Amino acid sequence: MNDNSGPDVIIYTDGACLKNPGPGGYGAVLIHGDRIKEISKGFPETTNNRMELMGVISALEVLKYSCSVKIFTDSQYIAKAINQGWLDKWQKNGWKTSSRTEVKNKDLWQEMIRLLKRHSVEFKWVKGHSGNHYNERCDVLARDAALGVFIP
Repeated sequence: MNDNSGPDVIIYTDGACLKNPGPGGYGAVLIHGDRIKEISKGFPETTNNRMELMGVISALEVLKYSCSVKIFTDSQYIAKAINQGWLDKWQKNGWKTSSRTEVKNKDLWQEMIRLLKRHSVEFKWVKGHSGNHYNERCDVLARDAALGVFIP
C-alpha cells in the first residue's frame, strides 16, 4: 500500500454485448506507475451488465496484493450500485431490489463484494465514448473479445 497520496492502481473497465443477451466481452486496463496491463475475454451468451461486472471482477482478481484502487467505469449500473449504496441495500433486503424483485447478477455481485473486502476501492463514473483514452481502449478490448466468440 502507499502513503494515501493516491491509488496504487488505476483501472478502467468496460463490457460489451453484440446482442443483449448474446455474445459479449469485457476489457480492462490496469495502470500501476508506468506499467500498463490489458485484459479481456469473450463469452458466447451473456448480457451487457454481466460483462460490465466481469470487467471489474477480472481486473481486481489480477491484483496479487491488497492495494488502493481507483476504478473508472462507464457503467452507471455499477457506479450507482456502489456509490449510492444500492449494493448494501440489496444485501440487507435479502438480495431484493427496492421494488422487491430479485437482484440480477447476484453471483457476480457476491464475487465483487469478496474482492472489495480485499482492496480499498473507489469507483468513478466516466462518460462512455467521450474521448477518454483508456475508456475507449477498454471498449475496443470488450468489443473485440465479443466478436472473437461470435458465431454468425
